Amino acid sequence: MGTANSTTLDVALVQYDIAWEKKSANHARIEAELIAAEVSSGALVLIPELGDTGFSFDLDAICNDGGQSLSWARRMAETHGWTLQIGHAEQAPDGRGRNCATVVCPDGRMGTYQKMHLISLLGEDRSYDPGHHILLADLRNGLTLSPSICYDLRFPELFRISEHQGANLFGVIACWPVERIDAWRQLLISRAIENQSWVLGCNRAGKDPNLSYGGTSIIISPDGTVLAEADRNEEVVLKATLEIDAGVRFRDRFPFTSEKRLDLLGSADVIRI
Repeated sequence: MGTANSTTLDVALVQYDIAWEKKSANHARIEAELIAAEVSSGALVLIPELGDTGFSFDLDAICNDGGQSLSWARRMAETHGWTLQIGHAEQAPDGRGRNCATVVCPDGRMGTYQKMHLISLLGEDRSYDPGHHILLADLRNGLTLSPSICYDLRFPELFRISEHQGANLFGVIACWPVERIDAWRQLLISRAIENQSWVLGCNRAGKDPNLSYGGTSIIISPDGTVLAEADRNEEVVLKATLEIDAGVRFRDRFPFTSEKRLDLLGSADVIRI
């Protein structure tokens, strides 16, 4: 992977089998894997949904740690120069959970997106509360990252509204089950094509006490080209270099998103960092 410059961005997606509810062990492994993969300073790094605990509903076990997830991410950003999008849980004052994707930048900026769509099929809505805002993180080189989480992927209006607000890079982190992994791949490519934006899909591998997961982390360009893709079962740091100017030229040549009907779009609160 090349060194990032004014027209490129290195990205790294960590696909691995999460140690169940063992935050410190997962943090140590993620850092070791990124260092071993020689991920460059300046890169954007994604880890999966609830990536340091697994898809657990035991909020006492995964939340009461004094902010360990965020302090770890800040140290990683400061030490290695990476921008991170991490998946983690928070607990609200009322005891309910928040399924979060937090973007942590080397310059100290940080913002949290709370998963908007909770999958009732798995009982997520019984433990977690849905979020109500979009997060936009201005990176560099004209890229604006919009994070989302797993089941959000099935709701294209969220991505369309984010694109209208300026997003051109979507980071989707997930614990996506292997039974529906073909849908994961097709939906990610669709989100890239319809929004003419880069899409990074970072899914976990392995299994937990409840489900088996399908990996297939993927990096997609604004024209829908798959730049890199992991297998279903492998544990890997998936890397690519985004050629930003190529994406801009494609959007300029085929300005499809500029012809969207704004009267058909909804709205959402936006937080920018």
